[in-house]
Amino acid sequence: MKPEAKALLGKARDSLQAGKLLSREGYADFAASRAYYPMLYAAQALLLERGLSFSKHTAVIGAFGREFAKSGSLDVKYHRYLIDAQDFRNLGDYGAGSALTADQAKQVIDWAAEFLAKAQTQIE
Repeated sequence: MKPEAKALLGKARDSLQAGKLLSREGYADFAASRAYYPMLYAAQALLLERGLSFSKHTAVIGAFGREFAKSGSLDVKYHRYLIDAQDFRNLGDYGAGSALTADQAKQVIDWAAEFLAKAQTQIE
């Protein structure tokens, strides 16, 4: 595993824990936003292992779709999780008031945990 990919997976684990903490404390918007990042970091790590690197979120998501979902390397649901989590992140970060519910935050956290576990397995 490349050192950069290992560092991204570590950051992903920390972000997942932060999302869980925010959720437990009742900050659904911020929990969902933070829970998006484990998926982004894991996708970046997977792409790095293939020699690909992107700085924009949309570029990472698009490349992940091409490299892993479309090719059949990973179930397409992981690409959908990433896309939907980004939408929740945008709502949580930029929506007026409390845009997301506790259930929505929990859903993103569950997706992130599953996504991260799959990415770690795939890389190792």
